[in-house]
Amino acid sequence: MTDTAANNRPRAILPALERIYLPLDTLAETLLRIVAGLLLVTHGYGKILDPFGAAGMVEGLGFYPGVFWSPLLSATEFFGGIFIAIGFLTRPAAFAATIVLLVTVYFHGIVQGQGLGGAEKSILWAAITFFFAIRGANSQSVDAKIGRQF
Repeated sequence: MTDTAANNRPRAILPALERIYLPLDTLAETLLRIVAGLLLVTHGYGKILDPFGAAGMVEGLGFYPGVFWSPLLSATEFFGGIFIAIGFLTRPAAFAATIVLLVTVYFHGIVQGQGLGGAEKSILWAAITFFFAIRGANSQSVDAKIGRQF
């Protein structure tokens, strides 16, 4: 049974808890976006300091020329992470991050032969960034403050 009048969400088994869940809904989504973005920034920080440093690695994955793809990888992780965290151009930043993370799934799972165990973290991250690529940012974002989303 669903509550179709408000938001088409299933009704809580314990309705009294809705007073806790509903106000925290936006906060939880915002927190997930900020944490995901900041962790991408942290992961990309070393790469942005040496944007051509991963050229050999990306060529090893079949992305030629590495001098093009390496800085793109660096910018996607570092600046894309900042954009996701603050909720600015959230959809394109999250889409680009999702592509990078799917490549890491391939790298860990197939190239390095680690299977699911090696790729599971990248799969989880790709799912999170995919969520924001489709959903966009919420009301607690720069996108919302300027009144425009990509």
